[in-house]
Amino acid sequence: MQETPRGNRPHIGVFGRRNAGKSSLINSLTNQDLALVSSVPGTTTDPVYKAMELLPLGPVIMIDTAGIDDTGELGKLRVKKSLEVIRKTDLAVLVIDPEQGIAEYEADLLEKFKETKTAVVAVINKTDLEFKTNTLSNKLKDEYQLEPVLVSTVKKTGIDELRTKIVEKMPADTEEAFIVGDLVNPGETVVLVTPIDLAAPKGRLILPQVQTIRDILDHDGITMVCKERELKLTLAKLKEPPKLVVTDSQAFMKVDADVPEDILLTGFSILFARYKGDLEIFLKGALKLEQLKPGNKILIAEACTHRRQADDIGTVKIPRWLRSRVGGELEFTHVSGREYPANLTDYDLILHCGSCMLNRKEVLSRLQEAEQAGVPVINYGMAIAQLHGILDRALKPFPAAYRMWLAAQEEGQPSYV
Repeated sequence: MQETPRGNRPHIGVFGRRNAGKSSLINSLTNQDLALVSSVPGTTTDPVYKAMELLPLGPVIMIDTAGIDDTGELGKLRVKKSLEVIRKTDLAVLVIDPEQGIAEYEADLLEKFKETKTAVVAVINKTDLEFKTNTLSNKLKDEYQLEPVLVSTVKKTGIDELRTKIVEKMPADTEEAFIVGDLVNPGETVVLVTPIDLAAPKGRLILPQVQTIRDILDHDGITMVCKERELKLTLAKLKEPPKLVVTDSQAFMKVDADVPEDILLTGFSILFARYKGDLEIFLKGALKLEQLKPGNKILIAEACTHRRQADDIGTVKIPRWLRSRVGGELEFTHVSGREYPANLTDYDLILHCGSCMLNRKEVLSRLQEAEQAGVPVINYGMAIAQLHGILDRALKPFPAAYRMWLAAQEEGQPSYV
């Protein structure tokens, strides 16, 4: 935990055709031989992720993708993987070979960037070869409203200009938002409840807990950390009640019972539903959860591939609680890591983890795909709170979302539920 987590770094995806100079460009930007460079087309196969510092932005993830014009059955799979990278890309660098110009490959990419609201920087590479670039530059300006950066990775020209353009075009919302800092005034106390069970990593806290502590400290708050068994003792020792208690979702029931009603309570997953995603969209999923029936199909998606325990939250506990709630069997599909199905319409509800390993762009992309498919989505923490009758209380720290939740319950279900 001594480096900025991948999910908190702006993601810069480098796209283009084979041998357009994508890998060379990454090496020039970073002043390192991070990416394998060869004159053989298709050297880059799967997307390659590089954590690095790109000043003055700071920590970023550079993603080197396979050529968008790759051919053959294997090539089609590589292109598919490259297109999937757009889902998590905060800023796309489109590398164009002036000899090839702009064709359907570049046009299709630019259309996908537009559809996904992905910021773009266009780069005309290989300017050292003295191809005429004026026509190409004018086409980018006139047809796509893009002011290209002229670069030669051989002569190392245009690299500083490209860095400047990347900083200018990087969306402002990639800067860290609040996890909990806007809920706490300087000097106020937040108690964090962190169970230590078999699934807990050895010798450290899990990422959401670490990030929450840091956010409290950044906003001049005071944080206390305890296990669920020591919560009552911790509260009793405080001269003043804490402003907020945040718990691991699996301990919601006990913590709810131990925390007085006049103290605000929520969960790490609910904080991250807001931090990484869209709380209002997840609330629609909470409404759908109440309408589940035996036989419904549920997709359970986790962003990481951790080692499963006998009582794993995603594969064992939540399915068990859901079956108990509906009084019958449900059909579950589990995916993890970067895997995310295209056929979302096959499902009645999507249950997603807290997404601490994903950047916000990818979470929002997944939510957008679910909305387009008409499938409600909810994250683990909100689902657990809902299943145990605690969601009303867990939403009180967020007045706008709490009011929306109460109003939605009174008015009925959203149109696609």
